[in-house]
Amino acid sequence: MYATILVPVDGSAAAGRALDEAIRLARLLGSTLRILHVVESRAPTAASEYAPAEQLVEDWKIAGEAVVPAALERARSSGVAADGSVRRDAGLRVSEVILREAIDNAADLIVMGAHGRSGSAPAGVGGDAEFVVRRSPVPVLLVRNEPADLSAERP
Repeated sequence: MYATILVPVDGSAAAGRALDEAIRLARLLGSTLRILHVVESRAPTAASEYAPAEQLVEDWKIAGEAVVPAALERARSSGVAADGSVRRDAGLRVSEVILREAIDNAADLIVMGAHGRSGSAPAGVGGDAEFVVRRSPVPVLLVRNEPADLSAERP
């Protein structure tokens, strides 16, 4: 059903929960995980007082290079086949790189965390997650940072 599952990771709690869910699915279905970290290449336009914009992007890249091996170890130690990479494309948004990676690797499913920081997005869905859901050629499973409290929704 889902031979290849793409899992974008960024070191956040939401991405960690998404990775856990992808691992569970992969174990049940015999899927291979494709773990991806996308380096944000659109650094702040003005240099901060601590580091120039170029240095921030390089720091993000170094951080990503630590996130992927940790995610790979987590998947493999659970008995799941996995590979991974760090990508950066200065001309694209993070969400666009995720979609390109899904297409290039013939992913059957994308499992990703949703931070829910975008004010215009539906509750619990972040800007990149919303973009991926709207444009993905394959199903997308969003995993929230924390489970919703459904009891608060009931009258």
